[in-house]
Amino acid sequence: MRDEIIAYKRERILEEAVKLFYARGFTGTTLDDIAAELGVTKPFIYTHFRSKNDLLAAVCLPTIEMSVAAIQRGVDTAGSPTEKLRLAVEGFTRVVIERQPNIAIFFREEKNLAPEALAEIVQTQKKFDRLLSKLLTDGVEAGEFDIPDVSLAALAIGGMISWSYTWHRPNGRLSIEELCGRMADFALQMAGVRLIAAMA
Repeated sequence: MRDEIIAYKRERILEEAVKLFYARGFTGTTLDDIAAELGVTKPFIYTHFRSKNDLLAAVCLPTIEMSVAAIQRGVDTAGSPTEKLRLAVEGFTRVVIERQPNIAIFFREEKNLAPEALAEIVQTQKKFDRLLSKLLTDGVEAGEFDIPDVSLAALAIGGMISWSYTWHRPNGRLSIEELCGRMADFALQMAGVRLIAAMA
């Protein structure tokens, strides 16, 4: 029970930090601001995070890790490379959409991350690129994908989906499920899959 309470308090701090970092920016937000929104004192935050920079890293890193996990689930699922890529892209798109403020904060505030936190994020991003590149390579070797440059294709697919944080609106014309499906269609087309044949 004690661990659950600690986890809940930590999550509440992160929720308020995301709201304020997103609305005011990292430099425009103080720990006192976050504490005031929570109705606590600044020392309360220090029991869970060493500094505002530590808090920023905790806002950014989990989203990158969730993105890797989404690709990994696609890789690990039974099925063809086409099916794996669809599942991976749908999962990754969902992460980006559901964690839109966190993604925005990362891209805006990357320069404010501590060097060790940024290094960890960069390593996690490299793992993402390796997993996606391996998935695309498997599809090429299986004769399902037609990709002249796998590394570039992985970057293009990852970038296309990541950038959706800038234009997605919660009340847009597509539901999350529809958007995930459309993005997966685009990724499959980029991989050289003919969708009619893939769905047959």
